Amino acid sequence: MHKNIDIIYRNYDGNYNLKLIKKIKNFCLKQKRKFYISNNLKLALNLNLDGLYIPSFNKLCNYKNLSSKKNFKVIGSAHNSIQIKNKEKQGCISIFIAPVFKTKKNNYFLDVARFNLLAKNTNRKVMALGGINSLNYKRLKLTKVSGFASISWIKKNRPKNIGRFLK
Repeated sequence: MHKNIDIIYRNYDGNYNLKLIKKIKNFCLKQKRKFYISNNLKLALNLNLDGLYIPSFNKLCNYKNLSSKKNFKVIGSAHNSIQIKNKEKQGCISIFIAPVFKTKKNNYFLDVARFNLLAKNTNRKVMALGGINSLNYKRLKLTKVSGFASISWIKKNRPKNIGRFLK
């Protein structure tokens, strides 16, 4: 299994399953993977996770001077240049730009040219997100991307040992 795969726990209804989060944390420790939690700095610090993921809709700027934990990383997502600048202000070291390709949830997508134009707006590491699958994966080579994320493709092709966490 590829070792450069990190896990982000996203739950926007506010009910965090601590038992599940701790299981995923232990899995990530054993697999030597980074584990981020979305939108909950206090929980990320209390559970000694690797970092915080800030979604595009979070506009708070109280994360930038976070120095309470060594190697704690803040990452985020954006859909446009305004959100990219906001992620920089929040102290994100990597920014997921989305959606690169068409998804089932949304007909709007950036495609390669617009993705590259947005990626030029930052000096942070840029990650591709949205609609990535086995058919368009090679098109990522045309972008200025440091990595990518794919929820549905990973769910569909996931290794058996991570299957117990994904539904």
